[in-house]
Amino acid sequence: MLLYECNCMVSALPPKNGLYTVGDFMTKKEELHVVKPTTTVDEALNALVENRITGFPVIDEEWKLVGLVSDYDLLALDSISGSSRSDTSMFPEVDSTWKTFNEVQNLLSKTNGKLVGDLMTPAPVVVRESTNLEDAARLLLETKYRRLPVVDSVGRLVGIITRGNVVRAALQIKRAAEAGA
Repeated sequence: MLLYECNCMVSALPPKNGLYTVGDFMTKKEELHVVKPTTTVDEALNALVENRITGFPVIDEEWKLVGLVSDYDLLALDSISGSSRSDTSMFPEVDSTWKTFNEVQNLLSKTNGKLVGDLMTPAPVVVRESTNLEDAARLLLETKYRRLPVVDSVGRLVGIITRGNVVRAALQIKRAAEAGA
């Protein structure tokens, strides 16, 4: 598990101690949708659709983070099932919608018996609640990650910061700066 922390200043109006932190804007543990390594791929796919999300933190019984799994991981089953695609592009061409739909249906037929633990990303990059929000936003942009798990000092999941959280934070910070001006 790679922990990323830095103490850079935010360029907007600072709250409390002078910094906006991940903890100020993250989705808290109580509001998270999580899975375990023993969750089936079918259960995870159903939960993604029902909750309109794109991925989950993967936790153990003590809420320690053991990995991440995304919609991409769950649909990239060809790599774990041993088959290979004839073309190298993961993304469909514009005129191949029906073909792509059939390929997704074919991939979904391979989920039987697969577990989240089979295809999750282990040891993901994580941040702490005290991580500077600007640093977390930079990390999300530079790595193209959609989410960063937020863990405590012993690796237990306490929240998640997503691109959506950062966009909402930026709007709130902008409004606060305009109201204070």
